Amino acid sequence: MALSFSGTANLATPKPSLRRTTTSFPLSPPIPTFYVTRKPHSVTVPSVSSSPSFSTDHANRWPEDWTPGSWKSKKAHQLPEYPDEAELDSVLSTIGSFPPIVFAGEARKLQEKLANAAVGKAFLLQGGDCAESFREFNAVNIRDTFRVLLQMGVVLTFGAQMPIIKVGRMAGQFAKPRSDHFETKDGVKLPSYRGDNVNGDAFDEKSRTPDPQRLVRAYLQSVGTLNLLRAFATGGYAAMQRVSRWNLDFVQSSEQGERYTELAQRVDEALGFMAAAGLTVDHPIMNTVEFWTSHECLHLPYEQALTREDSTTGLYYDCSAHMLWVGERTRQLDGAHVEFLRGISNPLGIKVSDKMDPKELVDLCEILNPQNKPGRLTIITRMGADNMRVKLPHLIRAVRQAGLVVTWVSDPMHGNTIKAPSGLKTRSFDAIRAELRAFFDVHDQEGTYPGGVHLEMTGQNVTECVGGSKTVTFDDLNSRYHTHCDPRLNASQSLELAFLIAERLRKKRLKSVDDLFTGHNLGGSMA
Repeated sequence: MALSFSGTANLATPKPSLRRTTTSFPLSPPIPTFYVTRKPHSVTVPSVSSSPSFSTDHANRWPEDWTPGSWKSKKAHQLPEYPDEAELDSVLSTIGSFPPIVFAGEARKLQEKLANAAVGKAFLLQGGDCAESFREFNAVNIRDTFRVLLQMGVVLTFGAQMPIIKVGRMAGQFAKPRSDHFETKDGVKLPSYRGDNVNGDAFDEKSRTPDPQRLVRAYLQSVGTLNLLRAFATGGYAAMQRVSRWNLDFVQSSEQGERYTELAQRVDEALGFMAAAGLTVDHPIMNTVEFWTSHECLHLPYEQALTREDSTTGLYYDCSAHMLWVGERTRQLDGAHVEFLRGISNPLGIKVSDKMDPKELVDLCEILNPQNKPGRLTIITRMGADNMRVKLPHLIRAVRQAGLVVTWVSDPMHGNTIKAPSGLKTRSFDAIRAELRAFFDVHDQEGTYPGGVHLEMTGQNVTECVGGSKTVTFDDLNSRYHTHCDPRLNASQSLELAFLIAERLRKKRLKSVDDLFTGHNLGGSMA
């Protein structure tokens, strides 16, 4: 979250129709936009220029054939069917009159940060719940997940020696895509659970019937979550010395603690040096943190209701989150979700599995980012380790040859879901680690930049993924299996993974320095 911004919020009452919601809010001075000179079929690094080749008026306009409601003309997948459309329209009108959850200037600042990740000058850490729930909404759970992300961020910062962009799957990650519209148990057929903002997970007709009022509750919970995150980020809780001490505590209690002790101690020593040089705990750099929110763009009526026109730039932003992504099941080139996303100006993610065709990925990127703005697109790969080594190189080469600027990120969770003997879904820590290793190996091989990691995780001490230094076994799964959807890494497993990634980033950094002094070609591109 960009926690300081200039200007006043002028929140006009939006029009009743959600086809063109026009709430305006000047939030910050105009921010220079960077453009990339496209060089199709070139494998060289595209040039980045602050001088666009087209007029500024054109740059500050959304697509002329797009409106916030133009997605309704396309085929929409994964949308719930509400029994009372009139009630749904009433709820959406109410949400449309509510203030934005996030602000346009914050989303623009995140895009600037992600542009750095695309060229190897920053690293994205994106994590949080598979699906947020109403039942587990409390300050402790929010704090604990935020705390683990802070701990991971400090470890990664030291390993990479570059800024870590911290983005939560929080304050809006409710809706979940389903493989089947219905679920059958003991001969009873009911609608599938689609997330707490749509229906309940209890297997009865009342719970499974989509209820529009849940959208209002999801909005209010998102606002409450973000409010608490802002307080934690700026109120001293995120002080770097405090986070470092938490990491030392983790190392001392870990069964494989010796492996991480040196790194944790070096972080602590570096902070001691900074304090001696004048960067004490009272300095803003040391006790505040930037934090952004994200979720999958799935429930299009809700997303449209929170879409606003920014009077500073004239562009539309989906103000439900700073960053949104399109999922594997909804990324059809001619589909409703892609239609909606192409017109909003938030930074966007694209979830990509081994099923993605390289040409289709290029086409999708060109639809969602026709001006090829750095930081606009983040490609989040989810394939499993073996598929990653086979499929990812072809995707990287296609994107690079088209001259596109993207940030490459690994989601090592979704390609590694298995069923335990008990019938519960789980993921193996070793498989997650193997996919991350493959992700880094491929980028080393291709001379491109591994830009980040995307994790389903929690700060709670759950037992949902097997493995890790504090070994969770199949027999342990039933003890604290709390997820509403997919299995998450617990706090210990998440932090252990951060230490492993930090080691890899540190080796990559040291090799780059060594190559610099020995005269080897460092390689690398914006793809």
